[in-house]
Amino acid sequence: MGTTEKTGNAALPLAEQRRRRLPASAALGWLSAGWRDLWHTPLPSLLYGLAVFLISVAVVWCLFRWELDYILFPALAGFMVVGPLVAIGLYRKSRDLEDGIAPSLSRMIFVKAASGGQVWYTGAILCLLMVVWMRAAVIIYALFVGLRPFPGLDGVVAMLFSTPEGLGMLVVGTAVGGLFAAFSFAISTFAIPMLLAEKTDAFTAMGTSISLVFRNLPVMLAWGAIVLVLTALGIATGFLGLIIIFPLLGHGTWHSYRAIR
Repeated sequence: MGTTEKTGNAALPLAEQRRRRLPASAALGWLSAGWRDLWHTPLPSLLYGLAVFLISVAVVWCLFRWELDYILFPALAGFMVVGPLVAIGLYRKSRDLEDGIAPSLSRMIFVKAASGGQVWYTGAILCLLMVVWMRAAVIIYALFVGLRPFPGLDGVVAMLFSTPEGLGMLVVGTAVGGLFAAFSFAISTFAIPMLLAEKTDAFTAMGTSISLVFRNLPVMLAWGAIVLVLTALGIATGFLGLIIIFPLLGHGTWHSYRAIR
């Protein structure tokens, strides 16, 4: 017989417990719950978002200062890879609200995860994945453009849309980046909240996250689209929008974990 979990008065197979069959519209409910958590004692969440904004601006400034602007777009895409780790303090606040504990910035910064150091081990894997994606982006550029120097932000758009090499690089880069994004989303979106709330190891958490995502694909595709659009909006505002958008998505992700897990 398969492993079972208790839900109410019924004992269901674990596979059925993880197949919630939630409609895609449930993702909007998670966003609404995230909005509610954001504005419940809002100062810690907004300060958290402000810190993300300042770090993002500092990273972009360093890329230009060190003449590494050619990895700007992969770095921005990589932001979504490590985002679930960065948001761990927001998961802490949402959990505190569930438990009736008054949230505070100190509890959000100095997070004590049930899995201990496993959460940081997972974070190291996510950072490594981001570095691999950035290196892959450089290789793709070299394959299509050769040894020509990066034309700068002003020239790269014209190159991408007006030359065969640019169009080829755009198609291949988007496809490869999409695979990286899908994989990182699948392994991390539930893994970090799970490591915060449950005592388990990094690989079990990442494997469980992949299972939960693919067993609930319609709603997770909807949630992934919401995360992508809102993150892009936050970046398009010169990162200012992230002050609100990042905490909103962080709190919403916690509620997605609670709904699916």
